[in-house]
Amino acid sequence: MEIFETCHIVNQFLIERKEVQARNELIKLLDYHERNEIEYSPLVNHLIRETGLYPYLKADTANWEDRFVFEIFKVDIGGKQATLHREQSSLLKRLVNGENIAVSAPTSFGKSFVIDAFISIKKPDNVVIIVPTIALTDETRRRLYKKFANSYKIITTTEVELAERNIFIFPQERAMNYVNKIDSIDILIIDEFYKASSVYDKSRSPSLLKAIIKLGLKSKQKYFLAPNITSIGDNVFTQDMAFEDKLGFSTVYLERFEPYKEIEGDRIEKELQKGEVLLKILEETKTKSLIYAASYPQIDKVSNLLNENLPISDKPLMVEFANWLTINYGANWKLTNLVKRGVGIHNGQLHRSISQIQVKLFEEQEGLNNIISTSSIIEGVNTSAENVIIWRNRKSGGNSILDSFTYKNIIGRGGRMFKYFIGKIYLLEPPPQEGTTQLDIPFPDTILGDLDENIYSSSLDNEQIAKIVTFKNEMYDILGKESYDRLLKENIFQSNNSEFIKETARQMKSNPEEWNGLSYLNSNEPESWDRLLWKIISLQPGEWGDGPYGIQHRKFVEFVKVLVENWGSTIPELLDELDEFDIDIEQFFKLERTAAFNLSSLISDINILQKEIINNGTDVAPFVSRVSHAFLPSVVYQLEEYGMPRMISRKLHQNGIINFLDENLNIHNAIEIFHKIGKEMIKSYDYIDTFDKYIVDYFYDGITTNSE
Repeated sequence: MEIFETCHIVNQFLIERKEVQARNELIKLLDYHERNEIEYSPLVNHLIRETGLYPYLKADTANWEDRFVFEIFKVDIGGKQATLHREQSSLLKRLVNGENIAVSAPTSFGKSFVIDAFISIKKPDNVVIIVPTIALTDETRRRLYKKFANSYKIITTTEVELAERNIFIFPQERAMNYVNKIDSIDILIIDEFYKASSVYDKSRSPSLLKAIIKLGLKSKQKYFLAPNITSIGDNVFTQDMAFEDKLGFSTVYLERFEPYKEIEGDRIEKELQKGEVLLKILEETKTKSLIYAASYPQIDKVSNLLNENLPISDKPLMVEFANWLTINYGANWKLTNLVKRGVGIHNGQLHRSISQIQVKLFEEQEGLNNIISTSSIIEGVNTSAENVIIWRNRKSGGNSILDSFTYKNIIGRGGRMFKYFIGKIYLLEPPPQEGTTQLDIPFPDTILGDLDENIYSSSLDNEQIAKIVTFKNEMYDILGKESYDRLLKENIFQSNNSEFIKETARQMKSNPEEWNGLSYLNSNEPESWDRLLWKIISLQPGEWGDGPYGIQHRKFVEFVKVLVENWGSTIPELLDELDEFDIDIEQFFKLERTAAFNLSSLISDINILQKEIINNGTDVAPFVSRVSHAFLPSVVYQLEEYGMPRMISRKLHQNGIINFLDENLNIHNAIEIFHKIGKEMIKSYDYIDTFDKYIVDYFYDGITTNSE
């Protein structure tokens, strides 16, 4: 590459006001400097400044003007200084001035820096951050804990006592537990706010919209973030917000390769060629690759291909991780065999700690080289790779073709500021047509029954208010005015489907005898749960697994009865018991998640209604609590979100180090106990094996501040 000639091209683009092209050429030039270990000349530094990429400036070779820019764009992001690029700085200035902003920017933009700098500068009392997944909750918690845990209480779980200053980080469902506990919110931050549209997340958009409405009323300021949105349709949720399209400002360059154009023949021939091309890419690049496979069957297909063709790794970390998985999950699990070959799997079903550990290992030079993923990798974590390989051009979990929005989201994982200037995108199937994305957020009728028309009238139109009044009058007839108004004020229902709540209440009122025996759920004899569990899950017949309803329901009920042993038994032991019901490890993950989320929410709402309608002294809240923690001690379940697997918690409990059955133990005093014991002490116990120690290091890193 002729450096001076490229600088001339960049400068010409700037003269012609083609800044995106100028920035792309410059990033390619910086990549050339990096790979060839060439120092930046004053001219290169000058062009970096002109394109707004201030963090890339090299002060030691820059002239005084460029060094000055590098220094004046530095901000405190929580205990340390970082130079912001031009667009980050512009966004931060507007937030500090109190504006409500919805911003769309590429993955490489560095939106989290802006949040951290805002907290450092404004020192707000209460910050609420809504994220789409538990994995992103922990990632955000880890980042903010290091910087702000000395001055803020970082809250990620329910039923935590508030401090004077708090940073709340939740998926939207959890946020509702705090609506009545927080008097005032200084800033409400919604990450990945495109999920408010049912187009992108049909199941979870109602709960996110409910959180935006209820928390928004208490918020002095709002900051919503998303990638790849070019405009927002009129809606009540963002009507008081300025929309900022920053999509043109990327800090990395994406280079696309299109091997799909060379793949020919019938379906079988194309699949064979795709496999050969994938193996060739992995062989030639030998760098970190994310492989987007779209669906579970396609993950299986790619897994089999790599298990059959990649050599077993001799990296000690991979050997230790594979041994750990063999002991704790089983030797025949496909992930165990993939890890031996330096390959991981990321999907929405795995135990949280397993997903987190894999992402951590993917960041390690001597860790995983490749991760096969559904869209969970773009929704759940902020990881990046040098290569993104599109194996399948379908949306996750279905056969619909990738749209332009989701495609850009996936390839946006290619490249990373300061790590990979250029992200390489390999397309093994054709990409969607280029398109713009207007985000439309209709108001869902399913949440109207959970709103008070007097409080939320400014967010509703006349038709919606009329629907609320009608619904409310129907609920008054069933529950009585005082009772329903109280429940509405308490934000107590877990379901986001008001019609479901109404119909269940009506059924309970007209046939109370059908609900006799609900108290059996508090029994320690799982065999006595059968009738009630069958009845309860039949209220929402499509939620409980794969296959025809009868088989699906039987499997789920039997699974719950075995899951009771989750704390006392290992996962291989549980799988042995579940074998007769044809439940393998993949289904175990899925069904455990379904029990902890769907079943606990459903029974919680039923419990609330029966206490109001039948009122016979029955309260199955203890069962709801047990199932919501997958029958593990609550703190053990919560620690998995922090990256501590239940297997290590069990060892610590069995050896008398921490009593996880202590009713007074909560997540915050458990963390204090871990601090008192210390990382080195835990690693010194002879029952903590080699890979346990790696996990303990990772766990402690997430509960340690920058000053420690």
